Amino acid sequence: MNDHILSATGIKKTFGTVEVVKGVSVALRAGEFVSLVGRSGSGKTTLLSLVSGLDRPSSGQVNLCGKDMVAASENELALFRRANIGFIFQSFQLIPTLSAWENVAVPLFPEKMQEEDRRQRAVTLLTQMQLEHRLDHLPGAMSGGEKQRVAIARALVNHPKIIFADEPTGNLDSQTGQAIMRILETLHKEQGLTILMVTHDLELSKTADRVLRMQDGEIVA
Repeated sequence: MNDHILSATGIKKTFGTVEVVKGVSVALRAGEFVSLVGRSGSGKTTLLSLVSGLDRPSSGQVNLCGKDMVAASENELALFRRANIGFIFQSFQLIPTLSAWENVAVPLFPEKMQEEDRRQRAVTLLTQMQLEHRLDHLPGAMSGGEKQRVAIARALVNHPKIIFADEPTGNLDSQTGQAIMRILETLHKEQGLTILMVTHDLELSKTADRVLRMQDGEIVA
């Protein structure tokens, strides 16, 4: 039985004449925490975008949670991502005019839910992130670590099958970054979440079950 939640085979990505990802194959099992490390420009963020359905490969195959991500239409991909994937970005990507709980609840708005139910689900997650005192605060009134915890809560609000994290500690000081990593580690160990995390920090990558090293568009170790 194939227990791979993600399977990508021979994927390439070309921008103009530059091949940024060069025939990479990678697979993740359900419940696995994998770090993808490499220097800036190695292609790791592009690879993350390709395997998560945020971008399409120039060639190759990507199967995620049983879905053929290459053959799917843009609308199918959008619906699939909302239902199955949680994203955590280096720049947080919070909406500045929305409160913490409203930012967390954004992925729920297409669902047929009462506002109080949306709020309650967001409040529950923010409380788990120890942000119950920040529910109605705007992002501009929060620290970097608080913003990233809001972003993690938002990534979890639709009960995703897999989390893609792109440099989740990149804009944080080392102490705050370690706190964020502890949260991700807890989600992995206690909730069995599958996580693929891009990082340039070799020390942080050791949290993962497995480390993939990328160089010049290829996985080399």
